[in-house]
Amino acid sequence: MAAAERGRGMTINIEYVILRHLQMELKAPFTTSFGTFQTKEFILVEVVDCDGVSGWGESVAFSVPWYSEETVKTNWHMLEEFLVPLLFSKPLRHPAELPERFAAIRQNNMAKAALEGAVWDLYAKRLGVPLCQALGGTKKEIEVGVSIGIQPTVDDLLQVIERYVAQGYRRIKVKIKPGWDVDVIRDVRRAFPDVPLMADANSAYTLADAKRLQALDEFGLMMIEQPLAADDLVDHVRLQPLLKTPICLDESIRSYDDARKALDLGSCRIINIKIGRVGGLWEAKRIHDLCAERGVPVWCGGMLEAGVGRAHNIAITTLENFALPGDTAASSHYWERDIITPEVEVHNGLIRVPNAPGIGYDVDRRQVERYTQFAKLFHRAPTA
Repeated sequence: MAAAERGRGMTINIEYVILRHLQMELKAPFTTSFGTFQTKEFILVEVVDCDGVSGWGESVAFSVPWYSEETVKTNWHMLEEFLVPLLFSKPLRHPAELPERFAAIRQNNMAKAALEGAVWDLYAKRLGVPLCQALGGTKKEIEVGVSIGIQPTVDDLLQVIERYVAQGYRRIKVKIKPGWDVDVIRDVRRAFPDVPLMADANSAYTLADAKRLQALDEFGLMMIEQPLAADDLVDHVRLQPLLKTPICLDESIRSYDDARKALDLGSCRIINIKIGRVGGLWEAKRIHDLCAERGVPVWCGGMLEAGVGRAHNIAITTLENFALPGDTAASSHYWERDIITPEVEVHNGLIRVPNAPGIGYDVDRRQVERYTQFAKLFHRAPTA
């Protein structure tokens, strides 16, 4: 019997929610066009049902509003004051009900996704199926690439790329910005002529830079990710015909409607789906399905997630139209010790999808406590 059929009539009885503020040190600084990260702060969400079963979610917001307007502090505020109370406000039968329940709260997608993801994990565990199966995924293993931040020198970059190519990653993503772009990519391509390669601009350019972006066409890139403004769909329509290289949109796609408009307008040829950016697993699935109908490939981007967020990325990537390698690198790429067991491992550019119920990994509570700065518990109000 399909998981969706077994889930009909279920009531998800969440008794309490725990929010934990964690802080983890990256193994090495990670630099993009908008900043450098060494310490990752994030919120870990645990929902616990009446039988003591836990579901886990992770907020991907950063401490500083570089990537989007959301931060760890604003996510905590939204969860505590609005989203957790809405979760408790009435009975819940399926996680897909949450986007509508949260709709009165505008934006704040990363906060919504963290809580929704925890409920999805709990729901799949109650069904006794892997989260990927509850979402409709079918893949037993997924292809992954690696995202490499801006390095101090080109030689440093080439050494890092060589290490990950040797490990079998299926695609290399290089961060670019004005002054660290065409010449850098030329050197990378000269050193690695056959490696699948893409460039991620994190919205560092404008239409005035069109000729510079055109110069990247000679290097046979898989795509240029988010070259223009983070909220733009229109200027990308003007840029894409000037380029042979496909444009992939990231920051511009915050919802199903954004994706629909981008495809209708011709703003891009590829879409990067990030669960936190679009507001949760259900919205991510809807965008995936839309792109599949339109014949547009998608892939799963990364936000320097710890193990729980990484596990959610693996689950969504099992959907069929995630046709390009994503950013879900091994735990060891970022962390000395992750918060899940076993840690996410990559072998020859592939991650084996876990088949245990829920996210498929155990949360290492000892490590969680080690990294937790503070926590707060929220009980469901007793019924009369």
